[in-house]
Amino acid sequence: MTDSDITDPTIGTDPESAGAAPADDPQPPLHDVIIIGAGLSGIDCAYRLREQNPDADYLVLERRARMGGTWDLFRYPGVRSDSDIYSLSYPFEPWRKPGALAQGEDIRHYIEHTARKFGIDEHIRHGRHVVTADWDSTTDTWTLGVEVDGVDGVDGGTETRMETRRARFVIFATGYYDYDNPYTPRFTGADDFAGTIVHPQHWPEDLDYRGKRVVVIGSGATAVSLIPSLAQQAEHVTMLQRSPSYIFSSKQKQYLAPLVQRLLPPGAAHKVIRTRYATQTAAIVHLTHRFPSLGRKLIRSNVVANLPEDYPVDVHFNPAYNPWDQRMCMVPDADLFDHITGGSVEMVTEHIDRFDESGVLLTSGRHLDADIIVTATGLQLLGFGGTRLRVDGAEVKPHDRFVFKSYLIEDVPNLAWSVGYTNASWTLRADMTARAVADLVKHMRVNGYTHAYPHLGSEPMGARPLWDLKAGYVERSPDALPKSGTRGHWQVRHNYYRDAIDHRRNKVEESMVFGRV
Repeated sequence: MTDSDITDPTIGTDPESAGAAPADDPQPPLHDVIIIGAGLSGIDCAYRLREQNPDADYLVLERRARMGGTWDLFRYPGVRSDSDIYSLSYPFEPWRKPGALAQGEDIRHYIEHTARKFGIDEHIRHGRHVVTADWDSTTDTWTLGVEVDGVDGVDGGTETRMETRRARFVIFATGYYDYDNPYTPRFTGADDFAGTIVHPQHWPEDLDYRGKRVVVIGSGATAVSLIPSLAQQAEHVTMLQRSPSYIFSSKQKQYLAPLVQRLLPPGAAHKVIRTRYATQTAAIVHLTHRFPSLGRKLIRSNVVANLPEDYPVDVHFNPAYNPWDQRMCMVPDADLFDHITGGSVEMVTEHIDRFDESGVLLTSGRHLDADIIVTATGLQLLGFGGTRLRVDGAEVKPHDRFVFKSYLIEDVPNLAWSVGYTNASWTLRADMTARAVADLVKHMRVNGYTHAYPHLGSEPMGARPLWDLKAGYVERSPDALPKSGTRGHWQVRHNYYRDAIDHRRNKVEESMVFGRV
């Protein structure tokens, strides 16, 4: 890409239609880079892109009406981060609120603030759902088919129309799960239930749970963050789990962070605090993987210390898997345990037989009365936001391709994908990806290359799942994501510090094919 490739002078003039073209327009304007998604990853990518390529013409296409991604989608009571906010926040923009686990709305405001501060919001086009992405090797360009929502219909309502966007390089910052379709198992008798059934991913704004009996099905991060908020107003909340998860109480009051913030300028203080939390998490994960029995004891002792002396901890808080085989559920200041101790929340570890008119019947014969049933049963994996990828007319099946350096796709030109860690904050890897992609784009612009892609060659490579979790949402959808190799940069690791070292030694040209049209 060269400076002459910046062909759209209308960027920033009309926040809804600048640079757009109807689907039947054969030559819409050409952007240097299009970023798909305006959540944590997308804003990070935009910042790093302009940091390394200040004259690059870029656009951010966001499906939703507001930026924030996950933190705009999830609006259930109590939604918050399940990892510390200091390493979840950006390295270049300090987090200024107290507490290590942040509320979802505060995170969304932080993303908006960052986008406004650095002028990224002027490049975002909302209501744009990218459904197709076609690469043309004769021009070395991507053509995106985009659904545009909110167009006035003939009946006074709204309708969807299509527009086309073109770019030299495309970055998918779309996350890893299906925004439209959460995972909800088929429960026998669900149609017989006279109350309300709701999934946290689509929480109704007008749902009134005051004085109601609520059964929450699930034991993951969503359930443990939702239940304490429900318990403040509901008559009673039951957390119904098929099997236990690891749950750990984290103190919200900070001692080191306020001291560092008083002694150092905001940017330096943020760097120190962020490094401390990233190091702490990496050390805990490594320790528990190396010594799982010790990890179990430490986690169990935390639970025991926050529950009554005679509580059956091993029934409800003793998973069959080892620590960090799935993500850890963090609770701030033992809030879930406090509600269990106070009697407003009950833990039940059993299997469901069926729903009936008044609640849930368990296989043991016990009945749980309910006015509201919350199915906090997880999510569905979805790579690249469900966009259909084609290279010169041939469809690209993500599960058939290896990932290179955790963000490039085997033999797919000028395309990057941002995905985080399973055992640490999402942004730790997302920011490394953003910086690496910005370096790659700069290398291409400086050298006049119009295409670049990683190529494995003829040497055979063993394959393994991209994520090493034993979580249900990973095991249910083995073909949703690209695959990891077993050696070198084709191996996707979940080790932040090893990746950080490799990132500093990054050689842009390694295992890459570069060329010009």
